[in-house]
Formats: sequence, C-alpha cells, structure tokens
Amino acid sequence: MLPPEARRNAVGFKSAPRVQGNFVAVAEKKALLWLAERMPARINSDHLTAIGAAGQLLVGCSYLLARWNSWGLLLAIFFLTVNWFGDSLDGTLARHRDQQRPRYGFYVDHVLDSLGSLFLCAGLAASGYMHPLVAMAMLVAFLMLSVETYLATYTLSKFQMSHWVFGPTEIRIILAIGNLALFLRGPWAQLGDRVYRLFDIGGVCAVVGMGLMFLIASVRHTVTLYRQEPL
Repeated sequence: MLPPEARRNAVGFKSAPRVQGNFVAVAEKKALLWLAERMPARINSDHLTAIGAAGQLLVGCSYLLARWNSWGLLLAIFFLTVNWFGDSLDGTLARHRDQQRPRYGFYVDHVLDSLGSLFLCAGLAASGYMHPLVAMAMLVAFLMLSVETYLATYTLSKFQMSHWVFGPTEIRIILAIGNLALFLRGPWAQLGDRVYRLFDIGGVCAVVGMGLMFLIASVRHTVTLYRQEPL
C-alpha cells in the first residue's frame, strides 16, 4: 500500500486504462503474472525498472561489439530478453503487490524508454549492419509515435500500449529473429537485381510502419477530440 502522503499527492490523478491488443498480449500477461507471484520480496518494481533500462543499454553496446565480432548479435538477443524481463514485469509486480505509483511509474518508464531507444538505435548505427541514416530515421519515427501516444493518454485518458498487433514485445521478437538471421546468413539480402543490408530493409519497413501508425492514430484522435469539443 502507498503511504498516506503519497496517496494525498495522487488525489485527483486518474490513471488511464491500458489498451493492449498486441499479438502475444494474452500469453505474455499470464507469464508476467506467474513471474510476479514468485518474485522474492526483496525485489521491487524499481529494481526491475533498472534491470530493464540496463538491458536496453547493453543491447546497444552489443550491437557496437557486433561491428568486430558477430557474437555480439547473440549477446544482443540475451539483453533484449533482460530488457523484456525488467521493463514488462515492473508494472505487473507493482499491481500484484498493490504498490502502484501511476504518475511516477508512467513518467520514469517512458523517460527510460526514450533513452533506451536512443541507445539501441545508436548501437545499430555503429554496428555496420544498418546505415546510420536508417537508424536515425527509426529513432525519429519511434519518438514521434511515442509523443502521439503520450498526448493521447493525457487528452483521451487512454494509454494505447500497442498499435495494430504490434507492441514492444513483438518488436523485441522481430529484432531477435533479425539478429539470428544476420548471425547465420550474414548482413546482405537481395531484392531483385540489387543487394541491400538486411537490417536496412527491416529498418525502412519499420519507419514506414511507424509513420503509418502515427498518421492513422493522429487523424483518429483528432477527429475524436473535435467531436468531443466542437466549435
């Protein structure tokens, strides 16, 4: 339970309901609850948040290492798993123990997500497996989509955790599969008569996908807000 002072400070704050329709949401929720029920009492949600943030930082470092040693790609898969464990389980553990801090948790999680995306894209840009401009475009697209999500959370009181059937977990899975493909087959893929970096193709697809998600969500939410507040 929150101490009285924390409860007084949270008066008037309404936590937005979480909307999660990603592909693995049901199975993931069951797995996270199973882990939360077995988490030692000395481990709290702050510890898990720190583990998740460290995992994403080390994913970026692993991609940098992969520039000289392809085993860094497999190391990145391991740290993607560490990032999933900490980043996905911290909120579940807090809810399971009735230790929720909705303002603190929302703010800290998403500040760290923004920093983590910077570390990851910087690592990809330095790895040699993705052109730096593609990595930069991915970072910009992710941050734009994140800003739209946070604005919608504030104005519509609805926290959209996934877009279409994609959420953070699916992105981690796709990255892990891509890393395995790079490790086993090398960095190049042929499209027609041209040869491209596999991760450049994937990065461009990610930018286009996130761009479409941003545009569709922006239009839909603008229309919803206008209908709620017409002239």
